[in-house]
Amino acid sequence: MEVLVASATGVLVAVGVYLLLRGRTFPVIVGLTFLSYAANVFLFAIGRLAINRPPIISPDAAGYTDPLPQALVLTAIVISFGMTALIMVLALRGFLETGSDRVDLNTLDDAQAPREKPHPVRVGSPA
Repeated sequence: MEVLVASATGVLVAVGVYLLLRGRTFPVIVGLTFLSYAANVFLFAIGRLAINRPPIISPDAAGYTDPLPQALVLTAIVISFGMTALIMVLALRGFLETGSDRVDLNTLDDAQAPREKPHPVRVGSPA
């Protein structure tokens, strides 16, 4: 079971980092989401996965599971949902302002950028 959880966390991190390195905004947002999923699985695995054990101490229970990782994961899910919504709105606003969803808008360096012709400057008052 531990190998499966560790492998799932590793795959989620690898996919998240790969998508973060893409040049468009939507894959970057999905990559951040995958990284938050990986953090949630990691936090949940820290609490030592226990099956059929109550999170509250009771006298008739043989043992209990730690409720703190569950609370942390639930809080992290809510925070990541809010941050994903905020990032989506920012990406949409950036797309509407620039007309492109590229992360790096400055793809041409100064040597390759097209030059504009300078406007003539008149000295004195117009006649």
